[in-house]
Amino acid sequence: MVEMRVAGIALDAASRSPIVLLRDPSGRRQVPIWIDQAQAQNILAGLGGTTPPRPLSHDLMAALMAVGGVSLERVIIHSIEDATFRAVLKLSDSDGEASELDCRPSDAIALALRTGSAIWMLEEVVADASIPVDSEADAEEKADFRRFIDQVSPAELIRNLSRAQRQENPDGDDSAPNPDTAGSGNS
Repeated sequence: MVEMRVAGIALDAASRSPIVLLRDPSGRRQVPIWIDQAQAQNILAGLGGTTPPRPLSHDLMAALMAVGGVSLERVIIHSIEDATFRAVLKLSDSDGEASELDCRPSDAIALALRTGSAIWMLEEVVADASIPVDSEADAEEKADFRRFIDQVSPAELIRNLSRAQRQENPDGDDSAPNPDTAGSGNS
């Protein structure tokens, strides 16, 4: 599964229908989901993070869940059937009991934005429905990586890994591998 972020709302040039754009963590793939005007307004309200004077439907749902001791663990967009995305809400109650509810992706996204919950999508769905955001950058990155692999030695890779782990963990934790003993069986 891939954790997705809401990149924004766009308009289909031909139909003028709103589209919610979900982007993968690398920022290289987006999944467009066509929605209606009301759904777009609900998602935009969640993105804005502003509190309306009166609760909107998804604000009310989030408040009802909180009062009932139910939390939204995550949203999973799991399939496309007949050109329609399918999603579920993964919920847990105050006793830790999990449940799952079928949901329209637009409602799931709007609710996830209000509760700070993660939006996940099966990799197969991302692969089937995504559009590349920057194919030129993808090609250049692949070429750079190939050049790097062709020019680097295994010892240099180990030194770079050790250096990077020391930078990530400046507290002096010795869990980083020693480049002099890595791969020698002396741990």
